[in-house]
Amino acid sequence: MIRRNTIQRSLVLEAVADFHGHPTAEEVYSELNVKYPDISKATVYRNLNVLCEDGELFKLSMPNEADRFDYAEHGHSHLKCLVCGKVEDLHLTYIDNIREVLKKETGYEIDMNKMVFEGICPECKKND
Repeated sequence: MIRRNTIQRSLVLEAVADFHGHPTAEEVYSELNVKYPDISKATVYRNLNVLCEDGELFKLSMPNEADRFDYAEHGHSHLKCLVCGKVEDLHLTYIDNIREVLKKETGYEIDMNKMVFEGICPECKKND
């Protein structure tokens, strides 16, 4: 289905792309609400989901936390700090090889973009 590109959808996509990190829906709404006080929370949430369905954004499901959103850049995983909650991109140069090995062994088409590794970031480790 081809959807028309609305101003609100463009604003939501731009907000996620400009965000330093991987925002939650609430953070996207808060950011947009400062500049566009008439935008509703429902509009932001709906457009985040549409952008994910259309492949322009990725939804990162975080256990026991709000989902986060990532600008659609293929071929990377994520690191999440267990102390401060920061989420960062992780580019693994060998990811394509892993996909091919898994495909041969299981027959599955593997989507590694949603993989999240958890640990403690260098900044939090320094503060120990």
